[in-house]
Amino acid sequence: MSAQESLPFITPEPVHPLKCYRADHVLVAEMVETGSKVLDVGCGEGDLLQLLESRGIDGRGIELSREGVNRCVSRGLAVVQGDADTDLVNYPNDAFDYVILSQTLQATRQPRAVLENLLRIGRRAIVSFPNFGYLNMRLQLLIHGQMPRTENLPATWYDTPNIHFCTIKDFVLLCDEINVKMERAVALDQHGRPLRLNAPWWFWNLFGEQGVFLLSRAEKTK
Repeated sequence: MSAQESLPFITPEPVHPLKCYRADHVLVAEMVETGSKVLDVGCGEGDLLQLLESRGIDGRGIELSREGVNRCVSRGLAVVQGDADTDLVNYPNDAFDYVILSQTLQATRQPRAVLENLLRIGRRAIVSFPNFGYLNMRLQLLIHGQMPRTENLPATWYDTPNIHFCTIKDFVLLCDEINVKMERAVALDQHGRPLRLNAPWWFWNLFGEQGVFLLSRAEKTK
């Protein structure tokens, strides 16, 4: 699929967020089939893993920070310390049904290699990230002349772990480049609510504060 065409954004099913979980976590959990084996990369303190396990999903995690790992273990979650950029290569092919990268892609040093590893390790991958092409971000940069800060991106430019900001359009172009199939794509507004219109990429790129993508390997062309 060419990124110059309208994206296959499917009108999402109504999301009923649980108050104690982020809206994107609830949406990601709904994309995972019950009974699946899942690896959550960059799992933080384990909120998404806990939600997945409550839905009958076998969840494992990898987290860079020792504090995050300790918090996960204290909650009874199976999490090890590791770096997405260097440690995913050690996982075998098709080790999981789903591999999740939630709000972490922009903090990796090699986003393309990380994405390729996600789809090698898992039969499907779910990726969510803040959309740097969001209208409010553009206006902050245009009007104030400073790097934007939002609820999803609260850190200052000199104190942020994020090193590869991208837009929804950028991510779609990357998926085209490495031949990744987008099975489902949802853009969330600033309140965590799905945008409910089918639209070309520029609409989602402008009005979606974050994107959530369910991906799989595209069939190889002969």
